[in-house]
Amino acid sequence: MLNNFLFIALPYVALVVFFVGTIHRYRTLKYKNSSLSSQFLEGDNLFWGTIPFHWGLIVVLLGHFMAFLIPDTLIAWNGDPMRLIALEITGFAFALGALVGLVVLLLRRMTNDRLRVVSSPMDTALEWLLLAQIILGLLTAFNYRWGSTWFASDMTPYLWSIIKLNPETSVVLTLPLIVRLHIIGAFLIIFLVPFTRLVHVLVAPFHYIGRPNQRVMWNWDPKKIRRPDGPCNYIPPKNN
Repeated sequence: MLNNFLFIALPYVALVVFFVGTIHRYRTLKYKNSSLSSQFLEGDNLFWGTIPFHWGLIVVLLGHFMAFLIPDTLIAWNGDPMRLIALEITGFAFALGALVGLVVLLLRRMTNDRLRVVSSPMDTALEWLLLAQIILGLLTAFNYRWGSTWFASDMTPYLWSIIKLNPETSVVLTLPLIVRLHIIGAFLIIFLVPFTRLVHVLVAPFHYIGRPNQRVMWNWDPKKIRRPDGPCNYIPPKNN
């Protein structure tokens, strides 16, 4: 009964909440579908956290989507040992980058007084859940090698069976505990997307890629303005 709940009921609940919740949130609170950037409050450590975290996560998720959408092509690619090793090393390296970046962001949120004021309990809970999910993924990749191949051959049929409304869990239940926890964590994150700032990935400003560059010049020292212990009265900056 527990396995049926975790690997059949939970995926459907997560997907329904994801689609209904994100559509409802966009229709009612579309201007709050953002990451609520705190860069204006503290930007130095943000760079060292957000860049490795986002790029690492993007590459890792891209690898998961490739195994899900084109499993036969990926398995054929992995038929060459050198290509398989290169793919595994690349994925593991970017996952490590995501882990380092997330740790920096989590420590930044816990130690910066101004960030704690604008953080919700869901922000902190989400970061801890993402941290556990990335660690589980790294442990899976380290202990059970060639994950891109067995994901495409074992996990992809299970995921497609969920989509086709004919769930088949026989293979999933034979996977190691770490892998099963990683699967459960993925569906929990999908479930939480409408209630967290993760929803901003659905409205990413990809149109910025083709937009002309905008140059902004400042004639004031941002470090002096951003000092929390500095004076409250200052001359408004002149921006060009």
